Amino acid sequence: MKFSASTRDVQGSGASRRLRRAGQVPAIIYGGDKEPQVIALDHNQIYHDLRKDAFHSSILTIDVDGKGQQVLLRAVQWHPYKQQVLHVDFQRVRAGEKITTRVPLNYINGDDSPAVKLHSQVISHVAVDLEITCLPKDLPVSIEVDLANLEAGMNFTLAQLELPAGVEYVGTEEDPLLAAALAVRGSAAADEGEDDAEGEEAAAE
Repeated sequence: MKFSASTRDVQGSGASRRLRRAGQVPAIIYGGDKEPQVIALDHNQIYHDLRKDAFHSSILTIDVDGKGQQVLLRAVQWHPYKQQVLHVDFQRVRAGEKITTRVPLNYINGDDSPAVKLHSQVISHVAVDLEITCLPKDLPVSIEVDLANLEAGMNFTLAQLELPAGVEYVGTEEDPLLAAALAVRGSAAADEGEDDAEGEEAAAE
């Protein structure tokens, strides 16, 4: 994904306000072996780009005054109540250096799973993304989670997921829960479970 920017020489809150009034967004590019670079973006362009999921987890090419740089989106500051982007941070990436970022999960085939088709359960997507590390060339836009074999009442954890080549999980949880098949309250399966629990309580008494 490519987009354009221009350098800006003046910094500070007053300069940033003037940029915003002119339909631009102050931003910064940092990292790598270069000094941080302050830039200005077109507000309409960056606003629409930020609505694309891929923009948040892809290597981006930013053209600054005719010179391209590869970057990752790192932070976005929004106006508290207006649909307005206030500031954007980008980090430079280098081909031979690993990057650490969060990548969205794309759940597929849940409706074809035994939990849904045979038992009319619902699947809860517990995690929406994963923190991973990889070389820039191996960065996936998203990671597919195939739920076709999810059985009733079962969980799907990271241990059951085959990550793309070159991608490693670096989150804090050892084996995070990604999805779970849950009985719908009021269904036969859920009622049966409640009856079993009540029976166990009565026996204990």
